[in-house]
Amino acid sequence: MSLKQQITEDMKTAMRAKDAARLWAIRLLLAAMKQREVDERIELNDADVVAIIEKMLKQRRDSISQYKAAGRQDLVDVEEFEVTVLQSYMPQQMSAAEIDAAVAQAVAATGAAGVQDMGKVMAILKPQLAGRADLGKVSGLVKAKLSN
Repeated sequence: MSLKQQITEDMKTAMRAKDAARLWAIRLLLAAMKQREVDERIELNDADVVAIIEKMLKQRRDSISQYKAAGRQDLVDVEEFEVTVLQSYMPQQMSAAEIDAAVAQAVAATGAAGVQDMGKVMAILKPQLAGRADLGKVSGLVKAKLSN
């Protein structure tokens, strides 16, 4: 079953269970997926769906930090619930050791000598780690490794 089909089935399950909050979060995801399909006139595959979920997670995390700064705990709770629903559709996250190994392998493969070669290393890592690791943190690891 594709990720898109799984999300649709989960929406039906949430409807039957009358779980309004979960249904809301799933419908937001389905709307974003449908918008992308209509805009680009394509059928989304699992990688495209994961990219949409990553984008939505980033938006939710930004919103959470803004709401916390404004002291709006009610909105923080809603966004955090949406994050948990969205994360349930993400692939299994890689451990820190696996990420370190992937970074070391990419640095060795590119022959990167300094921070100026960071783009080459990230170009190799991005397709490998997309959806399975926070690329912002990976970028920091690569920078630290190359600056040594």
